[in-house]
Amino acid sequence: MSKVIDFQTDPSKYRHWRVEYDGEVANLFMDVDEDGGLFDGYQLKLNSYDLGVDIELADVVQRMRFEHPEVKVVVMRSGKDKVFCAGANIRMLGGASHAHKVNFCKFTNETRNTFEAAEADSGQKYIAAVKGACAGGGYELALACNYIMLTNDATSSVALPEVPLLAVLPGTGGLTRVTDKRKVRRDRADVFCSIEEGIKGERAKDWNLVDEVVANSAFDETVAKRAKEFAEASEKASGLKGIELKPISRKFTDDGVTYSLVEVTLDRDAGKATILVKGPDADAPADMDAVVAEGCETYMLRLARELDDAILHLRLNERQVGLVVFTTQGDGEQVAAHEALLRDNADHWLANEILQYWKRVLKRIDLTSRSMVALVEHGSCYAGMLAEILWAVDRSYMMLDAFEGDNRPMAAITLTEGNFGQYPMSNGLTRLETRFLGAPEQIDTLKDHIGEGIEADEADELGLVTYILDDIDWEDEVRIFMEERASFSPDAMTGMEANLRFAGPETMETRIFGRLTAWQNWIFQRPNAVGKDGALQRYGTGVRGEYNMERV
Repeated sequence: MSKVIDFQTDPSKYRHWRVEYDGEVANLFMDVDEDGGLFDGYQLKLNSYDLGVDIELADVVQRMRFEHPEVKVVVMRSGKDKVFCAGANIRMLGGASHAHKVNFCKFTNETRNTFEAAEADSGQKYIAAVKGACAGGGYELALACNYIMLTNDATSSVALPEVPLLAVLPGTGGLTRVTDKRKVRRDRADVFCSIEEGIKGERAKDWNLVDEVVANSAFDETVAKRAKEFAEASEKASGLKGIELKPISRKFTDDGVTYSLVEVTLDRDAGKATILVKGPDADAPADMDAVVAEGCETYMLRLARELDDAILHLRLNERQVGLVVFTTQGDGEQVAAHEALLRDNADHWLANEILQYWKRVLKRIDLTSRSMVALVEHGSCYAGMLAEILWAVDRSYMMLDAFEGDNRPMAAITLTEGNFGQYPMSNGLTRLETRFLGAPEQIDTLKDHIGEGIEADEADELGLVTYILDDIDWEDEVRIFMEERASFSPDAMTGMEANLRFAGPETMETRIFGRLTAWQNWIFQRPNAVGKDGALQRYGTGVRGEYNMERV
């Protein structure tokens, strides 16, 4: 699968989803075009999906937050008869490379987490209105909703049949949400995940696999009633007017991608991508009315969208690039001022949405399976949300003292209030709390330095960077690190980095991604699943997979 995957789309290009807006309620229909697969060789029958379907869903969810803040309830339903969603397309999985399968699962996980959190973050509650078969990834779509309604008829059921049918596991949090979110009893979960046909009707409700079971004759009416009730009970302000998310400006070349505020430069021979993030090109807007007027061109939102797209592009389209180098250039005080305007107006819907989006973008960086390093060079602007990058990466190098011929401002890091709670990681802690897990008192010390331009010696003393290097050592030390990193096994690196990045408490979110990294990374390569006689290859032939029965 060498086709370049584009994560940018808009409603005029959708082939698989449609939305009908009705005031405070939006009806989101999954109506997959079976001939609209992202690649050749399979049809998306029975509302099954591939990455292209999920790219559209991610766009829907994002636009729901920014373009339709008036919406309080989103009803996810099927546009087809007798099937809600059959899950990830098996033919696609059978033909995809291992790397594509795992990256596909990671992106779908991130998308589901986004609409799962929409009620808490944005006051938008998602209801899954399940009519027809809801299996595998289809049930995982429903599980990520805040409320599940199931039709009580002969054809409607929920199921996670991956183990008996495909010799793999639900890849987008199914098992974890069944136990951690739905709190289904372990023995019942064991039964549920071991049967192909799934569970219907009142038993699904009794086992807490769904929240409500409704007679088929009253289903549509009850769903509409429930959506209205949830909307009326919502504490979200009414009558909000959104902004348009216009297309991102970007240019692809042989050696990178250029956006208005982000530049990605590729050195494929060295297995390296350098991401330059630019500071603001203007002072912070005067107030939130000015931010609304700027819309998607306002600095904080424009940068978040561009950086998000750049990360996704590297993940899926530049898989031989093992090292991502972050650099910034600009005015750190300006960055802090742009962030402060939003934080000071966090009760404004658009300020909240932009800050929540930054939380998601930074999590996307945390969860990217690449070695990552940040260079704090003279003239850099690591302040506020951009300073978070320093603690998302695996290590950081900072310039010490003046460099010959370099007249840029001295390298400095600026902490803001945002670094102490605005952008939590998947483990529920801030990146600074995670960094100083063994010395929590250091957080109070750092708070005393909010707003200061912290230069190298002090940044080193405060533990904010890994190394500080002067003009004599900088070039050689950074080069040696990068060459060494490129020489290590990428598999070992992925495992090591994923283990080291998420210190502290486990959450449902860290378990979902941790289990994806470990379980699926392993199971998706086992002959029992993907071998020529494995279950994924034989699916649909009427012949079950041939298994090596040795327990490993």
